Amino acid sequence: MQRDLKPLKLPPVERIAHKAFTALEHFLHIEAASGIILLMAAVTALVWANSPFAHAYHALWETPLVFSAGHHTFSHPLHFWINDALMTVFFLVVGMEIRREIHEGSLRDVRQAMLPLAAAIGGVVVPAMVYFVVNRSSGMVVGWAVPTATDIAFAVGVLALLGRAIPGNVRIFLLTLAIVDDIIAVLVIAFCYSSGFDYVGFVVAAAGILMVLAMQRLGIGVAPAYIVPGVLVWLGFHVSGVHPTLAGVVLGLLTPVVPGRRREHALVELARAAGSVTDRGTDANSDLDRLASPMQTLRLAQRELLPPVVRIQWALHPWVAYGIMPLFALANAGVSFTGLDLVRPESLRVFAGVALGLVMGKPFGVFCVSWLLVKSELCRLPTGVTWSGIGLVAILAGVGFTMSVFIAMLAFHEPHVLAVAKLGVLIGSLLAGIFGLSWGIVYRRGLCKGMSEPAGRTAAG
Repeated sequence: MQRDLKPLKLPPVERIAHKAFTALEHFLHIEAASGIILLMAAVTALVWANSPFAHAYHALWETPLVFSAGHHTFSHPLHFWINDALMTVFFLVVGMEIRREIHEGSLRDVRQAMLPLAAAIGGVVVPAMVYFVVNRSSGMVVGWAVPTATDIAFAVGVLALLGRAIPGNVRIFLLTLAIVDDIIAVLVIAFCYSSGFDYVGFVVAAAGILMVLAMQRLGIGVAPAYIVPGVLVWLGFHVSGVHPTLAGVVLGLLTPVVPGRRREHALVELARAAGSVTDRGTDANSDLDRLASPMQTLRLAQRELLPPVVRIQWALHPWVAYGIMPLFALANAGVSFTGLDLVRPESLRVFAGVALGLVMGKPFGVFCVSWLLVKSELCRLPTGVTWSGIGLVAILAGVGFTMSVFIAMLAFHEPHVLAVAKLGVLIGSLLAGIFGLSWGIVYRRGLCKGMSEPAGRTAAG
């Protein structure tokens, strides 16, 4: 028997709560919001580190956090747990984004991906050269990779602030470029900023990877079950000398990109369970405890329908964008101006190399490589993308906050040099964001004017 289901009238308190959670869910999916929160965290760190409470700021991140099991103790400051442990989850999401793009996204077709791929390489080589030229005689060339990174959250956040008038292919070009940039950054960290290798750690990491593959082969689809082998991979990387956050990239690349083999069966189960819930849930005399079984079936069917890489990425994205990345910014953007010494030639060179690399090197590399490839007819511009759009992408590529700060901490160990490099990242990224937003407004006005002119001519005719 079919029943007409009428929407339930919620009590005022539940209605307010429903609206609040709907607004919160919408907020979590606005890309501009993550960039704004990241900026707020960085500003908070700067103000705190230069306030009368600066000592509390530095003492907080040096607070030891201890994990012990029996006679084994693992003690590190809070700063380590944020940069080396929590950021592994950030790199896990990066790895899954790369995996999805290779499987079904813009990196699937080599011809389509060639232009942003080559542009990303140009956006790494040129700023590295700028930094090298500025610092070639200072002994600080180790920081060449600091200005080569692009921060996806900030760059896409600025682009989102420009509104929907910006063509979708411009956004896709920027995302593809940023993802290729992340791949290059991961390789740079792995091969250029890792310490001497301990092969025992590689054996431990390999054991964790084999456990992951075996569990996937057995059809285990519950994400928490992979925490133990994931920790094993992280510990192996930590012992081996490879930066442990790269364990996240490896695990992300191993995440399956296709739904489970029971997908068709799951569709049947989903329909049956939905009907059962509808019949029993609308019957006032039904035993609500009997809803437990179909509700469980609904949850299992949902898990089978979506690829694991999508489910995990959706689950982790809010935590990474609005928790881990702002916490990383709060812990690492606190550059104290009191002890900052830009009078030293080597410090000034590091600052200039990083800032100029981001503001000038990244846009020049991205734009010039794109122009050369298109003019030589090796590539063509995406549909609806003009050279003004490529210019916007090139400028926004200079926003390199998160990954640039991360690389700076791997490259420099002297506190005063690290502080100067961080300041260069902050100033360079801020200027790139301002220039990108300004150029984007001009570009958007040109697009809107171009769209309105044909309509005006038609009306006149």
